[in-house]
Amino acid sequence: MMPPVHALLQIATPQLPPPSGAVYLIATVIKMVVVFSLYMVTVALLTLAERKISAWIQDRLGPNRVGPGGLLQPAADGLKNIMKEETYPSAANLPLFVLAPAMSFVPALLTWCVIPFASPLPTPWGLIDMVVAPLPVGYLFILAVSSLGVYGIVLAGWSSNNKYALLGGLRSSAQMVSYEIAMGMSTIPVLLLAGNVALGDIVRQQANGMWNVLGLTVAFLVFLISAFAETNRLPFDLPEAESELVAGYHAEYSAMKFSMFFIAEYANMVTASALMVTLFFGGWDIPGHWDVAPWTVWKTVATGAFFAFKTLFFVFFYMWIRWTLPRFRYDQLMALGWKLLLPLSLGYIVVIASAILGLDAAGVARGSWAFGGALLGLNVVIVAVLLFLIDRGRLISPAYSRLDQRNVEKLRALAARSALMTEGRN
Repeated sequence: MMPPVHALLQIATPQLPPPSGAVYLIATVIKMVVVFSLYMVTVALLTLAERKISAWIQDRLGPNRVGPGGLLQPAADGLKNIMKEETYPSAANLPLFVLAPAMSFVPALLTWCVIPFASPLPTPWGLIDMVVAPLPVGYLFILAVSSLGVYGIVLAGWSSNNKYALLGGLRSSAQMVSYEIAMGMSTIPVLLLAGNVALGDIVRQQANGMWNVLGLTVAFLVFLISAFAETNRLPFDLPEAESELVAGYHAEYSAMKFSMFFIAEYANMVTASALMVTLFFGGWDIPGHWDVAPWTVWKTVATGAFFAFKTLFFVFFYMWIRWTLPRFRYDQLMALGWKLLLPLSLGYIVVIASAILGLDAAGVARGSWAFGGALLGLNVVIVAVLLFLIDRGRLISPAYSRLDQRNVEKLRALAARSALMTEGRN
């Protein structure tokens, strides 16, 4: 006979034994199936959400003919791509040409498996962690696997034997290598505070103190900008650059292989948003002692819903930025990564490490209000110095093109000469 629902909801952690090997295996398989299914459905619906949000920003309707409110538009698009004919360039390297879309898509899915998305779930068979693979080196796993996605894009450009596709692949490799370094450096202050690379420990550290976005604001801003570049989203979509490279690295792809690159892009958006939430916004934690035993089913549901809300907010932010900012020039993109973000990340590591060492030496307990308040005050000062003294209102200074007076005069003389020649012809 099944236990009553109320009794199941009130199961406490100390009364639960760790799950046996068989229970752990079965729970892992169930989590894989559920997470993968929800992940793919979410990615499909995000294609509709992007079109709806862009229509809302541009004051138009967007998809509204297929299904109620256009809800079946992703299914119609998927069916169309499955039914379309596959084309292969005559001079392409076919094995790599076919493998490239999968190499771009698979790392986006693998990185999600180490992100905790809710508080532990109590069951009659033990306490089940709400993460597919609770690795003790979860963050290092994400850095290693996510970096493999660039191989799919580079191979797609090279194997197509198309010069525009090759340029797109080369751009992507240079861009991702540049911003991966800044992204990795920006998270070192997070690891210094948590004292561990396990994502579960990072969530618990924020639950016991304050969210890292308050104490590590500059690290969050660097991570946010780098995440846009890593996912090839505007204003960093130089690898595609439709107006310059004829769709870039996937110019020769068609049908479902073409769709795989877009599925990978949206999957990377979801993963990057979830990672931002985990590292800087408390993960699944809800302020107010939701991170302590006894664990209940209601806590698991509530924390999972709050994690999904925070993740979808950043996905919306991705879409909002796409329809707001123009694309960078390539020299601006590279200058931003190497001349601003990387030096800023390295200097910030030194400042935060010194502050943590000083607070520890002064006997201030980590997680206390004094410790968090000191980091918060330090970050307010750093952000004020960066924005109001160094950057002086330009937000992203490498993207701000300043010409000296001589170049301005040359451009004016050239424009005047061009105007005179035009008048002479008329």
